[in-house]
Amino acid sequence: MKVLVVDDAILFRRVMMDVLGTLPEVELVGQAQNGKLALQKIRELKPDLMTLDLDMPEMDGLSVLDALKGLPEKPAVIVVSASTLHGGRLTLQALQKGAFDFITKPDTNSPEESCATLKAELAPRIKALALRRGVKNILGGASGSSSLPATIASLNPAPITGPSSSMFGIGEVSKRMARLAAGTKPELVLIGVSTGGPNALASLMPALPGNLGATVLIVQHMPPIFTRSLAESLDGKCALRVREAADGDVLALNTAYIAPGGKQMRLGPGTNGAKVIRITDDPPENNCRPAVDYLFRSVANFFPGKSVGVILTGMGSDGTLGLKLLKRQGCHVIAQDESSCVVYGMPKAAVDAGVVDVVAPLDSIPGLIVAALKSGKA
Repeated sequence: MKVLVVDDAILFRRVMMDVLGTLPEVELVGQAQNGKLALQKIRELKPDLMTLDLDMPEMDGLSVLDALKGLPEKPAVIVVSASTLHGGRLTLQALQKGAFDFITKPDTNSPEESCATLKAELAPRIKALALRRGVKNILGGASGSSSLPATIASLNPAPITGPSSSMFGIGEVSKRMARLAAGTKPELVLIGVSTGGPNALASLMPALPGNLGATVLIVQHMPPIFTRSLAESLDGKCALRVREAADGDVLALNTAYIAPGGKQMRLGPGTNGAKVIRITDDPPENNCRPAVDYLFRSVANFFPGKSVGVILTGMGSDGTLGLKLLKRQGCHVIAQDESSCVVYGMPKAAVDAGVVDVVAPLDSIPGLIVAALKSGKA
């Protein structure tokens, strides 16, 4: 994979190039200190991937992403962001403008630690990009975002006869979910998501009604500060209230809580039957903090059979072990399909483990969530 490094700080460019040079999937083809030079080198060198600083002179990173839209051949972009509230807001804008993912500039005590941190962050993202590019080539250059009709594939369907036994519409899925959960009214919607998550959430969450009748708990793999920006952004777009969770929050209906970056979020019992959020410094799980498994496990332990699980785009397998516990308690599980994922990792792991009831395109998932929540009234 041919990589171009773009950053206005010469020292950081050297560090990035040293780190990238150790990765076997990478061929370094150039560097640039501002956006104007970056666009010129993109035309000349045709890189597959560009690491992009956002705060640069002459032309900043957001302007570069805007300019890329007009190019017939454009590289994938991994944004390199500052760990500040302003940096978080800029990063969300960059993801909305088409960046594949982001990393933060390391704040460590030594160059060696910085290199190790950058390598740990970059290596899995580059592997995911390489895999996606390979799939795209196999499919003859088809776009990663699908224009398939909004049909849903059931993994564990009740026996259905006729030609459409493996593919059927959202109405039939809703009826089936109602039959499965008759008499059990879910009270929680649990969402786990990673790479591609901010855009997936920006599509899914505004499509949920303000009178959802449930509480939404979200684990998005993100560092500290960035989740606050994500919550603010979603709160301005959604009928539901969206906030970054805080320790001691008592769950409120029609509210979505996002696990704070760099912390773990679990759910526990409070007084008089209340459900209370606990934010902890417990160790990472699956190399993630917050971790989806950590939240899902707490719900399975304390509030069995009262949730809808949703697993969205992301690298790795975080969430699958938690979903196994939730399924034993009667939880309905919805997974995003491969064609609408940025990275089909977390949903695939759940599918392969046999813990998913329905696989659906992203734009169908809000309707499935609403159907599952209403099903207990049937």
